[in-house]
Amino acid sequence: MSADKIVLALDGMGGDHAPDVVVNGADMARERYPGTSFLLFGDPARLKPLVDKRKGLAKVLEIVPAEDAVLADDKPSFALRRRRKSSMWLAVDAAAQGRADTVVSAGNTGALLAISMFAMRMVEGAHRPALASFLPTLRGETVMLDLGANLECDADNLAEFAVMGSVFAQVLLGLDRPKVGLLNVGSEELKGHEELRQAAGWLRREGSPIDFHGFVEGNDITSGMIDVVVADGFTGNVALKSIEGTAKLYTQYVRDTFRTSTFAKIGYLFAAGAWIKMRKRVDPRRYNGGVFLGLDGVCVKSHGGTDALGFAYAIGVAVDLVRYEYKNKLVEGLAKLRQVTSAADTPSSPALRASGGAE
Repeated sequence: MSADKIVLALDGMGGDHAPDVVVNGADMARERYPGTSFLLFGDPARLKPLVDKRKGLAKVLEIVPAEDAVLADDKPSFALRRRRKSSMWLAVDAAAQGRADTVVSAGNTGALLAISMFAMRMVEGAHRPALASFLPTLRGETVMLDLGANLECDADNLAEFAVMGSVFAQVLLGLDRPKVGLLNVGSEELKGHEELRQAAGWLRREGSPIDFHGFVEGNDITSGMIDVVVADGFTGNVALKSIEGTAKLYTQYVRDTFRTSTFAKIGYLFAAGAWIKMRKRVDPRRYNGGVFLGLDGVCVKSHGGTDALGFAYAIGVAVDLVRYEYKNKLVEGLAKLRQVTSAADTPSSPALRASGGAE
């Protein structure tokens, strides 16, 4: 399909506020990305009245009937076996079979990952998918992965995630050589477990497909000193939830502080413009759209509780990944990584073998 005419498969019934949010988000994205069209999967009786309310949306959107839907509490294995006629399954399959360029869903994360892995498989050179998204930093945005798809990872997985994240940052942040760091308990080369040190050894080698910064700590994530933070899914998810929780804590502190007295309330009024700018800067809807990187296709996971604007941002992520050929660039990066790791495992590198791959 042409990069100027991108077809998106949408899970019309996935998410806390579906299908309203999905339809309204598609309408916003239609105006923001001319040339896009949509295959909307779900219950026509619920979807058609919503589409008809949006002038012009029906011209670029086709409703595809789906008699079932994946529920929020469905286990991934259950969804994989028993929800094959669901809006999520059919949307993913449309992207896997080439009827759409990409799929976007706000539904059950585990089910979406399981269905996508089954239908799309892995791209050449990748062994596991990683969930990636953005975080605001002091200097802009940082890509972080894995955010929970893989609780345990070996050195191969971490090195592949580094390449995935680097290409992701190139495509969506417009960076020529994103700086990539491995999240660790310290920045020193000898810190961390063996898998981390071995992955770092490969990524430091000549010919590495990424600009490897080295190890970074938790307080470096939002500093802006690096563009991509790589971790196993357990560590990445805990770090992300900690950051989100801290942000909510300080937001509540600020609100409570400005309610303590009349002068405080007056001070808030004077600073209202600045607070509005800050809220826009850290608005989570701007960073909506996690991506399962490494699949042989583009699958974007919207936050289940987002509104229409947030869903439109998730669609935007999907459009950009297709438009700027993320998949092709990833295959090239992973091929270069394999050359580096193969060279590291040859008998001509006794020092590297003795250290388990770490430099």
